[in-house]
Amino acid sequence: MDTTQLLKGVLDLAVLAVLREEDGYGYDILRRLREAGLEEVGDASVYGTLRRLFAAGLLTTYVVPSESGPHRKYYSLNAAGRDQLARSGKLWRSFATTMDTLLDDRGMAA
Repeated sequence: MDTTQLLKGVLDLAVLAVLREEDGYGYDILRRLREAGLEEVGDASVYGTLRRLFAAGLLTTYVVPSESGPHRKYYSLNAAGRDQLARSGKLWRSFATTMDTLLDDRGMAA
């Protein structure tokens, strides 16, 4: 199975989840996703997702000056983003449970 296809379907949820606990700038968010186990996620995909989530009104941004380089644009969840994270999280858990059941019933579970 192609992991990149799975990532396309859940990258919004993963980015929202990463931002739940702490704001972050693009590269920081990418690093946190990879450290969480999504090693195959691409830079362009994360930056595009951040722009799309911001345009959808789910994130707010602010700029932090940097002494060692360009200013960094930080992203944070707003109330709409937290609501979306809760809804999408419930949907994901339901879907994952269904898939686990299908795989268990067929003797395919790890």
